[in-house]
Amino acid sequence: MSDDTQARLEALEVRVAYQDRTIEDLNTIVTAQWKQIDDLAKQVARMADRLRNVEENTPASGEPEPPPPHY
Repeated sequence: MSDDTQARLEALEVRVAYQDRTIEDLNTIVTAQWKQIDDLAKQVARMADRLRNVEENTPASGEPEPPPPHY
């Protein structure tokens, strides 16, 4: 092979190596983000359930509130 062809081949190999590393890094980041999104979605669902429970146990705005237990 000529020196020019050898240099071009080495440049391509280096470029592919960097691209492979970048793809691996991006895959790691995307995987971590999906895990975080899944965790946040579960947290939002739990908070929605808690809010629903609070709303169900709160008297309607027209009803008088019962006095606190110390009266």
